[in-house]
Amino acid sequence: MLQHQYSISEAISKRYFQEIETMNRYDGIEKFYEIEAQLIREIYQLETEAAKESLRALIDLLSERSGKHFFRAIRHYFIVLSSVVTRKLIENQAPLKKAFAFNSACVQMVDERMNDAEFLQFADDLVEFYIYVISERKQPSYKHQTVNKVIMFIDDEVETDLSVEDIAQHFSISTSHLSRIFKEHVGITLVEYLNVRRVEESQYYLRHTTKSISNISEQFHFCNQSYYTRIFKKYVGLTPKHFRDQPDHEYFRFQLPERLV
Repeated sequence: MLQHQYSISEAISKRYFQEIETMNRYDGIEKFYEIEAQLIREIYQLETEAAKESLRALIDLLSERSGKHFFRAIRHYFIVLSSVVTRKLIENQAPLKKAFAFNSACVQMVDERMNDAEFLQFADDLVEFYIYVISERKQPSYKHQTVNKVIMFIDDEVETDLSVEDIAQHFSISTSHLSRIFKEHVGITLVEYLNVRRVEESQYYLRHTTKSISNISEQFHFCNQSYYTRIFKKYVGLTPKHFRDQPDHEYFRFQLPERLV
């Protein structure tokens, strides 16, 4: 076993020095991590189009370096990049289980859905998903700290069967007081916000899984599929079935209103 470990270490060292020699033949490769740092900043600042351009620049550099192994190099890099974004989520206090699930989902999508004919479109979709998840972790800035904490709590627990009563109990306040301060500071009711977040999250299961609409409805704790369809259409403009059948239709993204008080 020790001999095997030593031979692997030796092989890696040999390949490392070979790669250094190879890198010396390419111009501009030193810009790679500079552009990557820029990409991460753009993702974190929710600059979708700028982030897509930066990722394209990284793909171009990988293309120059990888030659006939280009597609494999891109696939590997998308997996690495997903892990880097996962660390950003953790830094932003995302629950560890949710961060792990995010990374696992990205890796599975790269494995199962990425193909050489549409890898640039896949890159754009990946950036959009990163930004969607990062945007969830942006701290709300309402003056009432309980309201801010409630919003983050709902975002973390969106797939659990939450009610206004459950949330009030979690924060040790009355349901009437919670409902009043939430509507006062956010401008919509707490029940509306719960529905909005469930609809937002359910879009990804409609678009990227084969789960039935009834199962997705149950997963997000709508009382029945008919009610789910009605609420979904209210916010997205399409029924869940039509949304699934129209892959080019944009995702619905709810913008929290500016601070009212």
